[in-house]
Amino acid sequence: MRLCTFEVNTHLGWQSRLGAVAADGVIDLNFAAVQVLGNKRLADALVPPSLLGLLDGGEASMEEARKAIASLPADLRAGKLDETLRYRWDEIRLRTPLPDARSLRDFFAFEAHVKMGFEKRGEPMPREWYEFPVYYQTGHHHLIGTDQDVLWPSFTERFDYELELAAMIGREGRNIPAAEAHKYIAGYTILNDFSARDIQRREMKVRLGPAKGKHWASGVGPWMVTRDEIADPYALEMVARVNGEEWSRGNSRDMHWKFEQMIEFLSQDDTIYPGDILGSGTVGTGCGLELDRWVQPGDVIELEIEKIGILRNRVVRS
Repeated sequence: MRLCTFEVNTHLGWQSRLGAVAADGVIDLNFAAVQVLGNKRLADALVPPSLLGLLDGGEASMEEARKAIASLPADLRAGKLDETLRYRWDEIRLRTPLPDARSLRDFFAFEAHVKMGFEKRGEPMPREWYEFPVYYQTGHHHLIGTDQDVLWPSFTERFDYELELAAMIGREGRNIPAAEAHKYIAGYTILNDFSARDIQRREMKVRLGPAKGKHWASGVGPWMVTRDEIADPYALEMVARVNGEEWSRGNSRDMHWKFEQMIEFLSQDDTIYPGDILGSGTVGTGCGLELDRWVQPGDVIELEIEKIGILRNRVVRS
């Protein structure tokens, strides 16, 4: 399944709903479950109208969502109470798939990108990077989705994109061995870890952060592709384009640290929860800093990852 969060304009204003991506648009999963189960209260419990609610429901909710999609007649657009079951793309607007994420932790998993960063600072590659997967916590309350504008912050002159793969957690767990960790991944999406490079460089000199250089926005989307749809998450082509011109290309096979190892490390005497997001860190050449090329106000950034889709954002300076 490809699960999205979308907004539809109603007489009460724009309302947020959980959708399943179809060939010609989006299925409202909660209303589809009402149609199939014949009971709204039961449908609300099993297939809530938000992705976080669905993840909290675990595999039982995922299975009911699959049944609802499979059981819904292809030509049925309205339910028994005249609720809309299917929307065309021009009737909705997509938002980040998990707007109420519980956390966003971004790792440093691609060796080529990490080495470049230390080389630019004239520092040696730390041996500790090879000993455990390092991460930082960023602003999970500031997520934007595809085709949403990203604000150029007033405090930076060096705006940058970062091309990353992300995993979404679908089960609560603690002290999880890497061999079992794949069971805790609900699905995958694209992450654009927007960066204010000049501020980041200054704050990192005091050996703390990144903080202000990152926390103001992250792009996540366009949807979450469930784990069963991607046979090998470590063989995905990754591309970044600016105004249609290719700037970056890499592959998830180059991840030194896998998501399973990240989960093992994160969950050591700590708990991970449904709705946590884990970023891979930037693929080699996957940002302007590595290329010494810089996006400008008005530019459109497209990040594409094989089997997932395209995350697209326009940079806007107020």
